[in-house]
Amino acid sequence: MGALDGRVAVITGAGRGIGREHALLFAREGASVVVNDLGGANDGSGADTGPAQEVVDEIRAAGGKAVANTANVADWAGAEELIAQAVGEFGKLDVVVNNAGILRDAFLAGMEESHWDAVIAVHLKGHAAVLRHAAAYWKSASKAGEQVAGSVINTASASGVTLPNAGQANYGAAKAGIAALTLVAAEELERYGVRVNAIAPIARTRLTLATPGMGAIFAQEVEEGEFDAFSPANISPLVAYLATEKCPLTGKVFAVQGGAISELAGWHDVKVIETEEAWEIDDIAARLP
Repeated sequence: MGALDGRVAVITGAGRGIGREHALLFAREGASVVVNDLGGANDGSGADTGPAQEVVDEIRAAGGKAVANTANVADWAGAEELIAQAVGEFGKLDVVVNNAGILRDAFLAGMEESHWDAVIAVHLKGHAAVLRHAAAYWKSASKAGEQVAGSVINTASASGVTLPNAGQANYGAAKAGIAALTLVAAEELERYGVRVNAIAPIARTRLTLATPGMGAIFAQEVEEGEFDAFSPANISPLVAYLATEKCPLTGKVFAVQGGAISELAGWHDVKVIETEEAWEIDDIAARLP
């Protein structure tokens, strides 16, 4: 008896890294999985059907159910096609895991417009596009009288919510936007029976290995039999739990790395200054640290 028996899940960026681990675990736990991956390089260039199909083949060889999808989630029509494939293949949709991402790191003074546009498109628009079409499906199902128990798990990052990283203005902005999108979507979709949460994972992937200043940390070898704190497989159990039908959580953002999971909170007051009259610049300068 798997934790996700009978659930139908779409997982984006599932051909490699963290997304691949999600897909494999979901299938082992009984879910039918649409493995989405464009198959591009770290920077989003190119396309290859191989990664998605290889994960599907691995799932099927183990007795699971999966189909491949190579649509570009940054394209509105591609995201619509992805959701339609899940419903067409398996008869319904229960879970969306937005995970696809790329890197085009650059310092602001030298960042090109294409660096900004590509990262925002794949991360932020890619999340929004898939979420939009999944939401439309769940809204229609709910209004038709179906009992919806949907779940969305988005992928933010420490770079966007807790640990700003120089050289990643585009990536950090996109990931912060994803955290905000998660909270808004949780408010909107609750009425249709859908929960929306996000994770901010830290793990060894081809993207983190390519992050300036971080690659050497993630590349450290682990002795056989020791716990690998940076294995991407450590991330997936939390995502699987958030995807279960009975999980009550919504509107949450969790940092997850190795054996640690922590709930994150957003912007909040740390110091307040007030006046009963119009502000004076010198007054602000004297009172605001």
